[in-house]
Amino acid sequence: MFNKSEVKSPDKFDTLIGINTSFEGNVETKGTIRIDGKVKGEVRVEGDVYIGKDAVITGNLYAKDVYLSGKVEGNIESKGMLKALPTAKIYGDILVQNLITSEGSIFEGKCKMTSSHSNQSGNKNESKKTQDDKTQSNSKK
Repeated sequence: MFNKSEVKSPDKFDTLIGINTSFEGNVETKGTIRIDGKVKGEVRVEGDVYIGKDAVITGNLYAKDVYLSGKVEGNIESKGMLKALPTAKIYGDILVQNLITSEGSIFEGKCKMTSSHSNQSGNKNESKKTQDDKTQSNSKK
């Protein structure tokens, strides 16, 4: 399911939703969460999310990095990486910086990939253009 290098030790998870747990409502945490049960609602995590092979999330998921072995029926937004392992099933749109999929994983939806510089790139180009214009004006004098 998860390689040892991919999973933090159990004491590093701030929240654990066990395999025999069904949860209805929104989940918000600043730490790392592991979900092995069923969640119906939005999941917002500032850290990483580990979703076990028997887990089912019905709702949107927002996190830094997502390690998915289970099923998500909703949109996923990852500020870092989305890693879909062989048993992963995604039914929804994804917005990610990095996407890794394994053979056997299922994805039905749209994918948009962002870069870490996407919000600043327009401003940098505009700034560079202004500097270039000033340089050309000064050289004409």
